[in-house]
Amino acid sequence: MVRSTEVTAVMQKFVAQINAHDPFGIMSLCTVDHVFIDSLGSRVSGRERLQQAWTGYFALFPNYHIELESAASQGTLALACGFASATHKASQKSWRIPAAWRTIVRDGQVSEWQVYADNKPVYKLLSEEA
Repeated sequence: MVRSTEVTAVMQKFVAQINAHDPFGIMSLCTVDHVFIDSLGSRVSGRERLQQAWTGYFALFPNYHIELESAASQGTLALACGFASATHKASQKSWRIPAAWRTIVRDGQVSEWQVYADNKPVYKLLSEEA
């Protein structure tokens, strides 16, 4: 049986790799069948696609950062809430939004990572660039 503290610890390691802007470190914590679900419900899976997605995101937002304020877990599920923030590389405009994350952990790795956030400020910033 998986202990909740272990699940929370894996989620926190995953966030640390995201905050380190390390796509390879992120992927090292993912299961082979890992699924990323963004705030619009779009799904990305496959190691190569995931690594490219993280690399591209960090190119747009080189100082992207997740601040976890609280977390809870039960079984293989961990939930966290806090803030996501970054500065857009091209415009140097910054944003900070409340967010939540849902993590499924299997065998010490993240099998699913889902983001819940109102990304309107981010989409607005990106649309101004176009």
